[in-house]
Amino acid sequence: MRFLVTGAGGLIGSEAVKSFLSKGLVWGIDNDMRSRFFGPQGTVEPVIKKLEAMEGYTHFRSDITDEEQMKSIFSSIRPDVIIHCAAQPSHDKAASIPLLDFNVNAFGTINLLECMRKFCNDDSAFIHMSTNKVYGDGPNHISMIESDLRYDFEPDEYQRGISESFSIDSCLHSLFGASKTAADITAQEYGRYFGLNVGIFRGGCLTGPQHAGVELHGFLSYIIKCAVLGRQYTVFGYGGKQVRDQIHSCDVISAFNKFIENPKKGDVYNIGGGRENSASILEVIQILEEDHNLRLNYNISDNNRVGDHICYYTDLSKLKSHFSGWNITKDLSEIIEEIIHMTRKNL
Repeated sequence: MRFLVTGAGGLIGSEAVKSFLSKGLVWGIDNDMRSRFFGPQGTVEPVIKKLEAMEGYTHFRSDITDEEQMKSIFSSIRPDVIIHCAAQPSHDKAASIPLLDFNVNAFGTINLLECMRKFCNDDSAFIHMSTNKVYGDGPNHISMIESDLRYDFEPDEYQRGISESFSIDSCLHSLFGASKTAADITAQEYGRYFGLNVGIFRGGCLTGPQHAGVELHGFLSYIIKCAVLGRQYTVFGYGGKQVRDQIHSCDVISAFNKFIENPKKGDVYNIGGGRENSASILEVIQILEEDHNLRLNYNISDNNRVGDHICYYTDLSKLKSHFSGWNITKDLSEIIEEIIHMTRKNL
């Protein structure tokens, strides 16, 4: 099989490359835009160099928004599977680069989908890595229970988390959320309108030891990096009780494999760690201190990030029902242990 992975130097992209090399030839696209978004600390160039050394892998330092570059790549490769992970991934950064954010997230996605439609076989599959930010701040309007360390949803219907039926309308998204929503809906239409095999995966907190977390993106990776290196960490709002669910990158890729084996036409899947892998910032700080003897130097700002979720974890029911045998294999403690180990190894 012939696989094409965008954002190949990123967390999910690099995991996809390494996984799919066992199944066929893999081409990757990544021009290290993360270093432009986040500065030198956000670069994925070291990951790209490691991938380029792998047999069966070819890398393009190309721009997914460039129509001619993408036409050239697709017409020569004619991939069987496209894994689209490239994106501008930050709420806060999007506000300072709105045109670039929309161009990368929205136009970049339709550019790839159109190339798939023109140059790929009818049975090819396209996986679009979307985000739970398409739901905007809608989950914040669910009644919640506040405890000493976290918030949680109060109504019974949300005890398993947020499902795909949750509204994406009439809420505050942030410009990042808006550009990713445009891409999400466009991907659905290429599946439903054109009848292509397109799957949309709305990720919670995707993480793992390869994650290049920075202050504006990659909460768990970044907070662990600060704890290990003794850096100051700032919690933005909600008293540190905001909750996220964490899913290891390998569990994301196993879900992609299930979709490739049994593709759908425009279906949407929420993917994350679920309630069992959820934790607040305060709970993560406690885990680091009590289980790993890592004391975090932090302060709590009164100002939350615009459109940020107070509580979010993923209802995985649809994903599990459509793809029998898929489940979370890495729990939160194992994820944290792996990130700590990799952070220390890279010192």
